[in-house]
Amino acid sequence: MKFQNPANEHIEEVSGPFSWFWVFLFGPLYWAVKGIWTHAVAHLVLAIITVGFAHFVYPFFSYGIIKKHYLKSGWKEVV
Repeated sequence: MKFQNPANEHIEEVSGPFSWFWVFLFGPLYWAVKGIWTHAVAHLVLAIITVGFAHFVYPFFSYGIIKKHYLKSGWKEVV
């Protein structure tokens, strides 16, 4: 998945088909590295509250979360 910053035309590849795998392996650290802090905190809190169950569910939503984050930040998706 690639996005273009409309301010400076910079194109960045932000996620691949294995983003779910990296979320599964690294959990909240993945979100922190990507700069998506709300989901880093939410993932950590939900994993603690559900005794780890959320850590197995969160990866299924990673693609949509990353896409939504960049679109809300004003980036345009490049096909």
